[in-house]
Amino acid sequence: MDWIAVISGFAVGAIVGLTGVGGGSLMTPLLIGVFKLNPAVAIGTDLWFAALTKTGGAVAHHRHGHVDHGIAKLLLTGSLPAAAATIAWMHLTGLTKAWASVLTLSLGIALLLTAVVVANRPAWQQLGLKLERWIPEARKPLLTVAVGALLGMLVTLSSIGAGALGATLILLLYPRLPAHKVVGTDIAYAVPLTLVAGIGHATLGHVDWSLLAALLLGSLPGIWLGARLTKSLPDKLIRTLLAGSLLIAGLKVIH
Repeated sequence: MDWIAVISGFAVGAIVGLTGVGGGSLMTPLLIGVFKLNPAVAIGTDLWFAALTKTGGAVAHHRHGHVDHGIAKLLLTGSLPAAAATIAWMHLTGLTKAWASVLTLSLGIALLLTAVVVANRPAWQQLGLKLERWIPEARKPLLTVAVGALLGMLVTLSSIGAGALGATLILLLYPRLPAHKVVGTDIAYAVPLTLVAGIGHATLGHVDWSLLAALLLGSLPGIWLGARLTKSLPDKLIRTLLAGSLLIAGLKVIH
C-alpha cells in the first residue's frame, strides 16, 4: 500500500504542477475512495499534504515578488479565526454522524464548485472587471476579510478551497491584479490556513501520518514533472479533463 500511496502522490503532484490546482480537490476523494479513510481523516491528512507541498511554492513566489502581502494579510485575518472557530466547534460537538454528514456534503459541494471554477477560468476576470463599478475600493478590504472567513471555514470542513476557489475569489475582487500575483498570493495565504486547519484536525486525531509521508515522497517529483510538461499540453484540454474529474468526484462523494 505504501507504493500505491507514493504513486498516488506522484500523480496528484503532476496534476498540481501541470495545472496549478487540483491538489486538495483530487487528493481527498482519492484518500476516501482508494485508501478507504473516513472523510474526517482524509480531510485532515490532505490539509497537511497541502500545507507541506505548497510551502516551497510560497517561498519561491515570495522571492520573485509575486505575493501581494496586503491582500494575503486581509485573507488571513478572516480565514485563520474562521478555521480555529470551526475546529473548536468540532471539538465541542464531537465527530457525530451529523458532523460526518456535514464534512462529506461540504467536500462534495467544494468539488463541484471547483469543477465550475476550473472549467470557466477565463471568464472570471471579465466578471471581476464588470463588478468593479459595484464594488468601491473602500469596501474591498472588508470584503476580502469576509472572503477569507468563508474560505477558512470551507477549507477546514473539506480541505478544498485554498486553490482554485481562492484564486478565483481574489480575481473577482482584484481583476487588475497580474496573473502571477493572483497565483502567488493565493499560495502564500493558503500555507498558514491549511497548516492551522491541519493542526486542528491533528488534535482531533484526523491525520494518517504514515500515509502522509508516502504521499509526500511521490508528490515532489510529480510536481517537478508536471511543471515541465505545462508548456507541451494545451491549456483547454487540461482544464476540461480536470473539470470533468472534479465533477465526477463531487457527484460520487455527495451520493
